This record gives sequence, structure tokens and C-alpha cells, in this order.
Amino acid sequence: MNAKQKMRHILDTLAEMFPDAHCELHHSNPFELTIAVLLSAQCTDETVNKVTVNLFQKYKRPEDYLAVPLEELEQDIRRIGLFRSKASNIQKLCRILIDKYEGEVPERHEQLTELPGVGRKTANVVVSNAFGVPAIAVDTHVERVSKRLGVAKLDDTVLEVEKKLMKLVPREEWTLTHHRLIFFGRYHCKAQNPQCPICPLLDMCKEGKQRMKPGGQTKTKIKATKPKKANEG
Repeated sequence: MNAKQKMRHILDTLAEMFPDAHCELHHSNPFELTIAVLLSAQCTDETVNKVTVNLFQKYKRPEDYLAVPLEELEQDIRRIGLFRSKASNIQKLCRILIDKYEGEVPERHEQLTELPGVGRKTANVVVSNAFGVPAIAVDTHVERVSKRLGVAKLDDTVLEVEKKLMKLVPREEWTLTHHRLIFFGRYHCKAQNPQCPICPLLDMCKEGKQRMKPGGQTKTKIKATKPKKANEG
């Protein structure tokens, strides 16, 4: 089985496991999605959704975020990790949207990554989910699963993982694959206590095979990615 055949098997298996995988960040437009993804850096989607329930009622446009003192916005997102820097980035981002894009979120990837708090991963999520442009955003789940299944090397950077996935996955499946890899990593192939005994992809996972040996804790560790600052999402 060559690399593309292996990837096809992985994709088909994930499709059976998670046919309805989707973006779990609650949003109703590109602007809300951008804010939600910015907030999600080093924070769970569940926590972000709890915060944005009230946040998106209070702030509906970029102008609304700029109409309050920074300290007030900080308190509104206080439950989010790195809330101070994220609040600052939100206000800076909103100012740019108003001054440069007439208050609208730009559709091009290179324009998005110029916004404060929006890195490559965030831009990929926005263009794919808000504007229908195929993209693979590599978060911790996608990175972990890709390395465990041998799609990427253990010491590959996030960008290298993304490039390898883009090469192996048909373009029209990029966005859905992103969601299915996240669901697989979030609900099945967890960082701690992955469900190896019932995993249909165990035969492709060196770490899983090691775990399944008698008394077998894996000796293989995925190189930790350096924590990102709040403006690198």
C-alpha cells in the first residue's frame, strides 16, 4: 500500500466513523467565526462556545467591540485563556476591518493572516468554513493523529504536516478531512488514553501497537509543539 492508498483507507475509515463531522465553534457569520477561532487558541471549543453565547449577543459588529473600554472586553472573555492579549487583538482586528475592509472579514488567506491574532491555522478555518475555500487547518488534534498514523513524521512542523496532508488528500476533501481528523483526535484518538483496543486504524499506528503490547506504554513520543502566543492562532 503506497502513501496515497494508505491515506485513502484512512479517509474512508474516518468517513464511516464521523460522517457528520463539522466545525463545533458556534457562529452565524464570518465575523463571528473569526472571533471564535481567535478565542479558541489554547482553549477548548466547549469553553469558547459558553463565552460566545453572551459575547455575540453584546457585540454584533466590529464597531461594537471598539465602543467599550479594553478592560470591559477583557472581563467579557475572562474565562478564556490569555484573555487580555486576545481582547487586545480583537480590538486591533476590528479597527483594521473597519479602516481597510469596510467592516467585513476579507476572504483571501493572505489578508486574513495580516490581522492581529489570526495565524495560518485560523485563516484556514475561516476561509474553509466561512467562504467555502478548501483548506486543512492543523490544530493539535490533526497534528497528533497525522503523526500517530504515519502520515507525517514525529518531528515535522505544523506547516510540514499541513503540506503532507494537502499532497495526499484530494483538494475537494480538504475541509471535510480537517473536521474528521479533529473529531477522530478529540473523541477517539485522544492525547491521553486513546481508544486503541477498538481502533479500526490500529494496524497503521506504531504508537497504538506499542500500547497494546502486554504492559505496553508507548515509548514513542510526539515532539511537543512550542506553545503559541495569542497572536499566532
